[in-house]
Amino acid sequence: MREFRRRIYPGPRTFLADLRALLARRGALRAAMRGEHLDPAFRERLMLVVTGVNECRYCSYVHAREALAAGVPPEQIEALAAGAFGESPVREAPALLYAQHWAEASGRPHPEARRRVLEHYGDEQGERIEVVLRMIRMANLLGNTVDYLLYRISFGRWGGLDPSGS
Repeated sequence: MREFRRRIYPGPRTFLADLRALLARRGALRAAMRGEHLDPAFRERLMLVVTGVNECRYCSYVHAREALAAGVPPEQIEALAAGAFGESPVREAPALLYAQHWAEASGRPHPEARRRVLEHYGDEQGERIEVVLRMIRMANLLGNTVDYLLYRISFGRWGGLDPSGS
């Protein structure tokens, strides 16, 4: 049996903590999703970076499609999925690097990294960046948790498919 390696929710407490944090900032989330102080293409690039770290196959598909609709070129989408930001706008580099760090740190970034992003983008845009990161992390972990449950139910067999989705 192959080992399931993608990030999942370790339990209901972590999920509920993420949900509470997101609900407490629902105004910022609505604004970010409407494109206020956060361009839709920028938002999708952030989501693709976090999804690349967490490897959610569902979110990869959905946000690649949404990024295309927001005007992100296909080569940028491929680069972001692979963890490369060179094709992205230079002004977004600090946020994209922060998004990668944020995801790798399971939503607990180093305080200095967070301070620099807020200093660079301002409190309002910084808050929208963070709420988008939390939302996509929740979606990633939920998708991966569903895949993990399917993996466990099938005793680690995916009908010949690798559990990583490849």
